[in-house]
Amino acid sequence: MSHPIPPTANSPENAQDKRRSNVQRVVTLQLASMGGTLADTIGQSNRQRLVWLGLLALPLLFPVALPGMGSAVGALCMLIATGLCTGHSLQLPTWLAKRELNSRLKSLLIALVNRTLHLFARAARPRMLLLSNKSASLFNGSMLFVAGLSMMVPVPVISFDNVLPALAIVLIAWGLRLRDGLLLLAGYLATVVAVASVLLLWWGGTQLVTYLLSLSLS
Repeated sequence: MSHPIPPTANSPENAQDKRRSNVQRVVTLQLASMGGTLADTIGQSNRQRLVWLGLLALPLLFPVALPGMGSAVGALCMLIATGLCTGHSLQLPTWLAKRELNSRLKSLLIALVNRTLHLFARAARPRMLLLSNKSASLFNGSMLFVAGLSMMVPVPVISFDNVLPALAIVLIAWGLRLRDGLLLLAGYLATVVAVASVLLLWWGGTQLVTYLLSLSLS
């Protein structure tokens, strides 16, 4: 009678199990940190905050986000990025940190964390670990800061300018949290493209405004 062959250490089944285990550990730690206030929920460590940053930036990948959301995500991104660069988590403003979260919102956040992390688990995994090591924190923090800044810079006339910065933030945030160097490399590229696009949109918007003003004055 034949017996099933157990998966080897390098088999796809074993790798998938490890990936699920890693994601489940992240989910458990993230949900355990949730509290009654915004400060409790978002956490004190940069690793905890990266999950919320990655979640909040996701809707900005689509041109249907709420007004002002880009600025809020950009500000949070720069706060976390500064913490990564200095090696210390920065405190939220007191008025924001003490905001209470109702049970309905907490339930929504729990479902969102579970669904999103398990979605990323299908593709993301620890690899190219040198890019997410502590020695690379200054570089990663700097790239994340630039991505957040490019999101906060207002672009004249042209809308939907947050998509590329949001993509950069999502890739870097999840790449750091799940220690996926491939996501980080994609995030670095997206950051460069985002900055270039913002500069191009600024130039194009300025040219358009100048042209419209010249027509109105002629």
